[in-house]
Amino acid sequence: MITKEAIQFLEDLIANNNTEWMHANKKRYENFKKDYHNYIASILAVMKPLDKSLEPLEVKNCTFRINRDIRFSKDKSPYKTNIGVWFTQNKLAKNSPGYYIHFEKGKSFIAGGVWCPEPDELKRIRKEIAFFYDDLEAIVNDKKFKLEFGALTRDENNTLKKAPKDFEPNHPAIEFLKLKSFTASKKIDDKLFLDQNFSKMIAKKLIVLKPINDFLNRALETEE
Repeated sequence: MITKEAIQFLEDLIANNNTEWMHANKKRYENFKKDYHNYIASILAVMKPLDKSLEPLEVKNCTFRINRDIRFSKDKSPYKTNIGVWFTQNKLAKNSPGYYIHFEKGKSFIAGGVWCPEPDELKRIRKEIAFFYDDLEAIVNDKKFKLEFGALTRDENNTLKKAPKDFEPNHPAIEFLKLKSFTASKKIDDKLFLDQNFSKMIAKKLIVLKPINDFLNRALETEE
């Protein structure tokens, strides 16, 4: 669970998103970091027995820096005002499939899969789908997956309008092959993050994404 103190820190940061305020509240930020790390550790403890590929992960592998990259952003606010956690199935890979938890007032969600894979990785994933689309169909049509996540994420930024190069427009899996990212997500009520049983409840939802992560990992590990 997330502590009320951590949430209050974020709310105060939203109203005072500047370096002067952060420096003046350094002790509060240090306490926030401790809460953040404890929050991750509690979820990892539940997730590792459910997905053995997460066993090598430590808390430090799952965190995000609070500083924003503002180099190319119109919003020059220096700090993030959300709490993100990333559990990847391969911590050595740059963009490995995994599980994501996001707390942000009114915008909280959980997700998983792989987002914007590199061109060579995308090619491997599409090749796996082309040959083994029945496996992917079975995963996304599973009752638990449909109940929790509905379907893989599709939007105008995530989906090609035409068939990708080297694939026929009438391929049985063409709608999967058009995807540029392979993720699924679900909105979560902010109040759930304060529940003492949060780790168990959220792990039960996240583990539903393990089959899609396994499929994606299989694709990325296949030799060309």
